[in-house]
Amino acid sequence: MTTREEALEFGLSFPNTYQDAPFHDTNWQLVRVKKSKKAFLWTYERDGYININVKVDPEWREFWRKAFKSVIPGWHQNKEHWNTIILDGSIPEDDIKRMISESYDIVTDSPTRRIYEAVKKIPKGKVATYAKVAEMAGNPKMCRAVGNALHKNPYPDEIPCYRVVNSKGELSGEFAFGGPGRQQILLEEDDIEVVNGRVDLEKYGI
Repeated sequence: MTTREEALEFGLSFPNTYQDAPFHDTNWQLVRVKKSKKAFLWTYERDGYININVKVDPEWREFWRKAFKSVIPGWHQNKEHWNTIILDGSIPEDDIKRMISESYDIVTDSPTRRIYEAVKKIPKGKVATYAKVAEMAGNPKMCRAVGNALHKNPYPDEIPCYRVVNSKGELSGEFAFGGPGRQQILLEEDDIEVVNGRVDLEKYGI
C-alpha cells in the first residue's frame, strides 16, 4: 500500500464510514465514522510520500514505532494516541491494514475489540467462561458475541482464545483452533489438565 487511493479504499471498507475533506487544503482527506463523525484515518502528502495518521492503543504505540522506521509519532496530532505511517513501500500491507483496523476499533469502541482485550487478560494456566469474558468486556449479556468473536480471531498468537471454555468447563468443537484436539493441546501446554474434554473450573477458572 503506497497510494492515498488504496488507503482510503481500505478505510471506507469498514461499516458506516464516509470520506471527508474538512479543511480548505484538499491535501487532507479523512475517513470518518458516520454516527459519531470521528475520524480514524487521516491521509495527506508530505515530503513526497502519502502519510496516514491512525489512532493507536498506548500499549501498541511503541511497538509499531520500533517495528518500522516509517511509523512515527502522529504528525500534527496527539503523539500519545496517534501514529503516522509513511507509505514509502517499506511496511507490509497486512501491517498497514492492521494498524488502520485497530484505529477503527478504537474510535468505534467495538464490542469485538473489548472482547479480544478481555481474552488477552486471561493468564497462562487459567481459563475463563464465555460469560466471564462477556463480563470482563463490559456486558454480561453478550455471551453469544463472545463466541462469534473468538471463532473469527484474527491474531491467535496474541489473543489466546483457546483459554475460553463454556459454563461447564467444556472445550469447543473440533473445528476450532486449527483442528481436532488442538484446544486441548494448547491448554495442556499451559499446564491445564483436561479430562474427558473438560477443564475443572474450580481449579483453573478465573
